[in-house]
Amino acid sequence: MTDSNKLAATPASFEARLSESDDAVAVFETKRNSPLNRLQRFLHSNPTMVPFIVLAASVIVFSVVVGGRFFQPFNLSLILQQVTIIGIIGIAQTIVILTAGIDLSVGAIMVLTSTMMGRLAIVAGLPPELAFLIGLAAGLLCGLINGVLVTYVRLPPFIVTLGSWSVFGALNLWYSGSQTIRGQEVAEAAPILQWMGAAIQMGGARITMGTVLMLALAAGAWYVLNRTAFGRHVYATGDDPDAARLAGINTRRVLLAVYGCAGLISAIGAWALIGRVGAISPTSGSTANLDSITATVIGGTSLFGGRGTIVGTLIGALIVGVFRNGLALAGLDALWQEFSVGILIVAAVGVDQWIRRVAA
Repeated sequence: MTDSNKLAATPASFEARLSESDDAVAVFETKRNSPLNRLQRFLHSNPTMVPFIVLAASVIVFSVVVGGRFFQPFNLSLILQQVTIIGIIGIAQTIVILTAGIDLSVGAIMVLTSTMMGRLAIVAGLPPELAFLIGLAAGLLCGLINGVLVTYVRLPPFIVTLGSWSVFGALNLWYSGSQTIRGQEVAEAAPILQWMGAAIQMGGARITMGTVLMLALAAGAWYVLNRTAFGRHVYATGDDPDAARLAGINTRRVLLAVYGCAGLISAIGAWALIGRVGAISPTSGSTANLDSITATVIGGTSLFGGRGTIVGTLIGALIVGVFRNGLALAGLDALWQEFSVGILIVAAVGVDQWIRRVAA
């Protein structure tokens, strides 16, 4: 082929390749705008939709299987009472997981501070109000210890909080002497510690002050995360810590504050735990660690950080409560209650991975 022929053929070849490129782009755009992709993007932008749909479906299924007993006011209020502790500790867990961390010690901090409040007020004879404040300070200190180890010593959050879980649990058993303070003793010497167990009767429902406390904490945490600069810094730190640092965010300070807040909220949860149980036992709330992670993950908070809501965590706690309550009313063994919760956890993580992989 002569040079003139090659020159003549070049524009045609270029146009052909350009046409093929346009077709490829068109195919790509069609794929990106498919109904499945739009659904994934919608769920990515609205992380509470999946747990809300699961909760609604669960309520419908159990109302059919169990019948009218499920919707009785007393049973519905019982579900709220059962998820109060999970919801409060779940709030603490959520703000940590939003930073791509995890806190396995929140339950241990809650039980330790409840023991401190009770023994300082009843055994040591301190004013109950002072004992309560010391318990809150101890919870804050425990959280800050975790935060220092994660931020300044640069240890992995999983390892740090796994170790502190054991440390705080051992301190709890040592300080309490493995002895339970009876509810009657608490009522006589420090009734304020049981105040979260007081109930408001509304028809056939029984709403405890602990449930009111959970909702108040959730409202406060929602406001901080969605309406303040600190909340935006928490999301930014979890989504991309390097980019957050380049944007001028002190990520160390954010992480330290997050773990400190988690410890403080766990200590507040100790107050609700005493009100819920009545007595002060070093073994109460033993499943709170895993339950808080369960509620947070099922509620749509990503274990990789940067995505999730407090409302989703409350919905996740309600899902756990509805499943356990509905299966119990259906007469199934507690084994199947835990089995169903385990399936929910795996499914929630799978959906999160699916959303992040395609819609990111």
